[in-house]
Amino acid sequence: MAITKKTIKILWSYSGGRCAFPGCWERLCDTLAGDAAPFPLGEMAHICGDKQGANRHNAAQTDAERDDYENLILLCPTHHRLIDRRENELTYTVDVLHEMKTEHEARVRKQLDQIPMATRPDVAKMIVPLLEENRQSWAHYGPVSELAQTQPHNEAVYAVWVSERLSVIVPNNRKIASMLEANRRLFDAEDQAAITAFLMHVRSYEQWVEDDIPYAAVKRFPKEFDDLIRGIVDGGA
Repeated sequence: MAITKKTIKILWSYSGGRCAFPGCWERLCDTLAGDAAPFPLGEMAHICGDKQGANRHNAAQTDAERDDYENLILLCPTHHRLIDRRENELTYTVDVLHEMKTEHEARVRKQLDQIPMATRPDVAKMIVPLLEENRQSWAHYGPVSELAQTQPHNEAVYAVWVSERLSVIVPNNRKIASMLEANRRLFDAEDQAAITAFLMHVRSYEQWVEDDIPYAAVKRFPKEFDDLIRGIVDGGA
């Protein structure tokens, strides 16, 4: 039994693409690799070891249970090695690692909490950098990027694009959606259609990421939303 693509997507998404070890918060994708293709750094560590003799191995688990989301935690290589050292088995127990994972994912969700803002420009100015980061991720690592076009069969390049989707685009989409939901009252009636279109895009994109719907069912990113937000910032209205 192997870790499924759906499980990988859920783990990376819920972890925000960051190491779950307390105090680390390292972004788990190297996008500053010079002339080489960038690559994901994250490692999916088994909470109950996957092989007999591994730390915290539970012989009662099925293969499916070992490779399930519930038995995995996303870590940087340094902290993956740390929890799996034989001498640390009594320190990093199953309960400790589950608590570590729970607290980390709660921190990721907390990043989405939004305080109501005073004006539309206030909201738009917070959204623009997130939209731009998403646009840059798509432009540099997406399927139509130069990197993907020149290295179409490079698995490492594809892995980076998956990582960017899960550690950048999905968290940014969630932040923007949270801002809009907390501050939608500030937008005019004519703005609401673009906002609704974006929120539908976010929901369908996450459904696709979690393999609940096919890519063809994803509502495409609405350019009218991008125009709306950037227009507010540029016009200061």
